[in-house]
Amino acid sequence: MQSNLRFEIRLLTTMMLAFTLHVTSGGESSAQDFQHRVIAAQKGDFPTSFAQDLRRGEEAYARGDYATALREWGSLAQHDDAAGQYNLGRMYDSGRGVTQDYRKAVKWYLKSAEQGFATAQFATGWMYYVGHGVIKDIVYAHMWANIAASKGETAAGETWEILAKEMTVTQLAEAQKLARECVKKQFKGC
Repeated sequence: MQSNLRFEIRLLTTMMLAFTLHVTSGGESSAQDFQHRVIAAQKGDFPTSFAQDLRRGEEAYARGDYATALREWGSLAQHDDAAGQYNLGRMYDSGRGVTQDYRKAVKWYLKSAEQGFATAQFATGWMYYVGHGVIKDIVYAHMWANIAASKGETAAGETWEILAKEMTVTQLAEAQKLARECVKKQFKGC
């Protein structure tokens, strides 16, 4: 009986922490992230370190300690954490703490975007727009900006409108079609 109660307390605590991470990330951690944390709790592995690692990475990055940020976010990214993947992409995009590598930036942005992380979706669109790490493609830029804007990413909404003015009617129709298909595929393989 006592063992069962301890398990239930651990599970409830983990679910609360996972939910807190979801809320503090602006609702951008995926249901899959939440499920991974609950499963880890059931195995007795407390996933509270995910939130702590994210916070430590953010604090380190803000003070210019990029080695620590890379270590914290890199670990999260390897465990399929969307926020960790986005932040690792940001490091490769900016060249802070790592050698600037747009292809690696796109790789990590895309992994995060495929989990539904709106900021990463916008960043992926931006990379397509400027042609960093991918072939410049205004249609895919618009597609990702459109998806991110539909999820409330303000900068993406503004960019989406600017892109639309640069596109032909055919390009715009294709971008909208691709965005609808991407949403149907839950952002995988877009």
